[in-house]
Amino acid sequence: MTKRERVIKAITHKTTDFVPYSIFFTQQEYKNVANYLGDKDFQDKIGNHISLVDCKPPQVEFLHGSGYWKDEFGVVWNKNGADKDIGVIDNILIPEPDINGYQMPDVDEDYLRSQMEKVVKDSGDTFRLPCIGFSMFERAWTLTGMENLLINMLIEPEFVENLLDSILEHNLKVIDIALEYDIDGFHFGDDWGQQKGLIMGPDCWRRFIKPRVAKMYERVKNKGKFVSQHSCGDISEILPDLIDMGLDVYQTFQPEIYDIGKVKKEYGSNLTFWGGISTQRLLPFAAPEEIKSVTREIIKILGKDGGYIAAPTHSVPGDVPPENIVALIDAFQHQ
Repeated sequence: MTKRERVIKAITHKTTDFVPYSIFFTQQEYKNVANYLGDKDFQDKIGNHISLVDCKPPQVEFLHGSGYWKDEFGVVWNKNGADKDIGVIDNILIPEPDINGYQMPDVDEDYLRSQMEKVVKDSGDTFRLPCIGFSMFERAWTLTGMENLLINMLIEPEFVENLLDSILEHNLKVIDIALEYDIDGFHFGDDWGQQKGLIMGPDCWRRFIKPRVAKMYERVKNKGKFVSQHSCGDISEILPDLIDMGLDVYQTFQPEIYDIGKVKKEYGSNLTFWGGISTQRLLPFAAPEEIKSVTREIIKILGKDGGYIAAPTHSVPGDVPPENIVALIDAFQHQ
């Protein structure tokens, strides 16, 4: 059985010979583990079952070493703090509830096609998954500021609708191009949850976010591909909505937020859970043997009857001891 076949079986809720898995890293943690192992290519030996390919063109640094980077939407990111992967926004491009002064970027079709060609050529037998991060709510607040966006959902809803429609139009162009290639699904990143409940609440999510995300899902599903959604935090209020919209895979599934056994029992016949290994509490603080024990228990609970892709709940941050990563890899490889 290939890795690709194993992931598809898991997503379609069939029992596999062992649970498929993936581990992705922040830049800092990748360097930490590579130095610890003395092997800068160690990730190639993990056995990841999923090849994620970013559809966004790379950010451009203003001046080498400055720590300030600009993305395709014109948003400037300050990465001089602890977070070197994402950073914090340094400018607000739409300070007032009016999108007429802002021009959405054209899709960089040449770059996108080069990414699709690369993943098809180099992904081997893995499950191929193009990704749009910051795909709706997050993209909107990077342009307006989060506080402004949340306030405008209440006092300037027409502006929010227009802004999100513009983002949707851009995303659909990206999706259509990616779907021309031999891929297995599409992964959308968009953080809606906080540690308890939705950032914008279920009513605003259903009004502003749901109908547009549903259109992206529909475009992918109409081509017979799988849909995967990342959201950190507690989004339990809308899991039934996501199932109705056709979601196949929910990532990330945080055990410090969810009762994983209960949620598996309630939604496991409809959703595949991707994650489950805590980067918030387990991986940074536990001893290696505990990492192995907890990981195997989570695989036992969530992997029953398929429907699970074992993984850390996020790209592994730089505060995780490298020996804990070695233990996690061992637990995944020796199920």
